[in-house]
Amino acid sequence: MTLKAVVLLGPTAVGKTALSLRLAQYFGGTVISGDSMQIYRHLNIGTAKILPQQQQGIPHRLIDICDVDQPYTVRDFQIAAQQLIEQLNARQQLPLIVGGTGFYLKALIDNLPLGDDPQQKNAGSLRTQLRKQYQQPQGPQRLWHQLAQLDAVAAAKIPPTNQRRLLRALEVILSSGHKFSEQPQSPSSTRFLVLGLTTPRSLLYQRINQRVDQMVQAGLLQEAQWLYERRAQAPQACQAIGYKEWFPYFEHQSSQAQAVALIKRNSRRFAKRQLTYFRHQLTVHWYDLLTQPQQEQRLWAVVEKFWRH
Repeated sequence: MTLKAVVLLGPTAVGKTALSLRLAQYFGGTVISGDSMQIYRHLNIGTAKILPQQQQGIPHRLIDICDVDQPYTVRDFQIAAQQLIEQLNARQQLPLIVGGTGFYLKALIDNLPLGDDPQQKNAGSLRTQLRKQYQQPQGPQRLWHQLAQLDAVAAAKIPPTNQRRLLRALEVILSSGHKFSEQPQSPSSTRFLVLGLTTPRSLLYQRINQRVDQMVQAGLLQEAQWLYERRAQAPQACQAIGYKEWFPYFEHQSSQAQAVALIKRNSRRFAKRQLTYFRHQLTVHWYDLLTQPQQEQRLWAVVEKFWRH
């Protein structure tokens, strides 16, 4: 049996959540989060997480599955999402993967080789060793030079500051004995329909600025304070936009207005990077439902044909 899944991607604040609810309601689907920060419990406002009372009775998975001090990798997501796709197809329920974390989505859609199963003891041990090395003085540079010696092509694409990709590349090389850049790509057992939402940049940036203001009014400062108090145990969660910008404020190095302005700027830049990544790395059916709402009828027809036939 050929498995099927629909992916709904797009930059932040473009309207993915609202559309995902309509699609899941009509097709009897389950929403699978493809967001690397919505996995964390307690980080609700800054991650724009849909809350239980907003889910309209639609099942949502891979949300609130980790505490902030727990590491979570792309490989973890890849395995969990594929298992859900298999379970939902067996029940003839539409898997709807929704999110904006580009590499998560690409890893799932293209079935990228990401090393051993994280449940295996040796893989976990190697990953732990690499993390410890990264945290040492000059650790990022040392590990990057190690990668450059083992796989110059991969090193050219992965900067020392990108901890997750750097460690992942080394993990694959050291566990498999083969270059990360030359890993064979296994064909996925799943057919994916990839839908993308976009809109003119000026409108998108306006919506991002408005969303940040709404987050602040909803209590983002308090949520960031909670994370700041746990920052030593939560290095991965502390990279999330909407939280890290407050840390200088808590240390009396910036004002609240400066923190908010920085969140808006970083969110706009992130949205631009998201669109660039999606357009270069994935084959996407694009729609602008904000300025051309009539396109939604065509989108629904595409999903109907894909899922029903």
